Amino acid sequence: MNGLEANRIRVLAGDTVIIDGVDCVVAPGSVTALLGPNGAGKSTLLRALAAVERPTEGDVRFEGDDLLALRRRERARLAAFVEQDATTELSMPVSSVVALGRVPHESLWSGDGHESLRAVADALRLVGMSAFAERDFTTLSGGERQRVLLAKAIAQEPRLLLLDEPTNHLDIRAQLSVLELLSSLASGGATVLAALHDLNLAAAYCDSVIVLHEGKVIGAGPIADTLTPELIGSVYGVDATVLTNPVTGRPVLAFSSREPE
Repeated sequence: MNGLEANRIRVLAGDTVIIDGVDCVVAPGSVTALLGPNGAGKSTLLRALAAVERPTEGDVRFEGDDLLALRRRERARLAAFVEQDATTELSMPVSSVVALGRVPHESLWSGDGHESLRAVADALRLVGMSAFAERDFTTLSGGERQRVLLAKAIAQEPRLLLLDEPTNHLDIRAQLSVLELLSSLASGGATVLAALHDLNLAAAYCDSVIVLHEGKVIGAGPIADTLTPELIGSVYGVDATVLTNPVTGRPVLAFSSREPE
């Protein structure tokens, strides 16, 4: 296994346990969805895996490297993290925001020139934001900002991509486009872990899932084996029926509220 491996991850906020001894594995060249209800600990776990907020206990390895022990620049050459609702208000052109993803690859005295320009242009094209290259980042909508920040991560050329709600603020077409892009990046060798709220998007596009509940992993594995009515009911408190998409053959989930006991 040369993908992402996290062992015994524990995160405390004061005396409160947010992540409680999590073990998780993300296979190389795959897209894995991190699922769970609000408050399950998805964002906290991603921040710990990305070393944005170091875990209280545990270790994180990617392709054999100890991510938590690497210097920030070295880690940034391996992994990129896209946060949910990033609060940057930098007044700069979109292309300059995306170019920040090139910083880990630049030398001390100069940027990487034509290579950097190519990477920025390619990343903007991949997320459908080429026409916005000279727009001020602060004038963009939430969905447009989300795609620009994804482009910044792509320009970083990471082998590990960690994303917190990458479809947040996006309309249906843009959601599908982003998930298709993540699948394409994985096909090219990237390892992708993305926190998602929509179980049907996860079922349609991801290779496997990790399900968090109250800071613990209660299910992990291939979609069909993991997203069962029993697990969904215990985690989300709803009744679920698993159907089959007649076009793709992948699972489709239908939900209904449970009657009060």
